[in-house]
Amino acid sequence: MATADLTVLGLGRAEASASAYVAEIQRRLAAQDEVRYRMHAMGTSLEGDAEAILRVVAQLHRVPLELGLPRAYTVLKLDERTDKPDQTLDDKVASVEARLAED
Repeated sequence: MATADLTVLGLGRAEASASAYVAEIQRRLAAQDEVRYRMHAMGTSLEGDAEAILRVVAQLHRVPLELGLPRAYTVLKLDERTDKPDQTLDDKVASVEARLAED
């Protein structure tokens, strides 16, 4: 399993808000079943097969373009571990929280 952090930026908007295309990205994530996802304030966390994540990201990258913006800029951080192939996003957070609890 791989985990990823995704931010899709639509450039060329007349207004500062990005909520319209972010909402469309979330709709498309809800309509698919290849990867699990969790929106956060600065993007979306993804988990699943690395190839599936890359397929979904390719589709999401095009959302701002499909909504009429002239440019889409996507930032993807992808993490895949062979020593912990079943590690989830929750596992990663729990690991840090456990260390913090030791303090």
